[in-house]
Amino acid sequence: MVFRILSLLIGYACGLCLGGGIMGKVRGVDLSKHGSGNLGTTNTIRVLGLPSGVVTFLIDVGKSVVAAVIVYFLFRHTAEEHVRLLMLYAAFGAVLGHDFPVYKKFKGGKGIATSFGLLIACFPITIPICAAVFVLAVAVTRYISLGSILACAAFALQVLIFAPLGILPYKGTDLFEAVIIACLVSTIGIIRHHANIGRLIHGTENRFTFRPKNTIR
Repeated sequence: MVFRILSLLIGYACGLCLGGGIMGKVRGVDLSKHGSGNLGTTNTIRVLGLPSGVVTFLIDVGKSVVAAVIVYFLFRHTAEEHVRLLMLYAAFGAVLGHDFPVYKKFKGGKGIATSFGLLIACFPITIPICAAVFVLAVAVTRYISLGSILACAAFALQVLIFAPLGILPYKGTDLFEAVIIACLVSTIGIIRHHANIGRLIHGTENRFTFRPKNTIR
């Protein structure tokens, strides 16, 4: 249990590094006061342009992977049998740190890029379908939020299907915990889009474009 808590805290610390916040400071812009007010990739692209959005995405994806790698090297010998699960706890901590940063009164991003980093580090087998669902949904509707929501659902569904088939790299009670964490990540990702869901229902959600009208130069 101690190793799990330490892994979660390490991940949370990594998650506090918000890509949108970093790019906003570099460009001298408070993203929380522009566009949707979100510090994620989509709002960064809308406000600061595509290059800044790409950097934001890479930072937010990378911190889950970095957290998992740190935990791997810390516990690969002392908890060898459970190190994969500890890596998952670390990546999950990064998602929580991104979504609920303590220094921003627990008001962070929506965690989709950081959750994608979790998939890279812990559930790579689920990436092709999640990516396909996301790309197809955005290509057809141009709603980033819808693509993100559907990708979250696709992730949880795959984990629930793969778990009893023995495809996932977790065994015994570790598998049970991994499934719970995966479902939590998916649920949090969907819940963080509650405002977008309301706008999608009412037809007022903003469609995505690579040529934002309000980009700050």
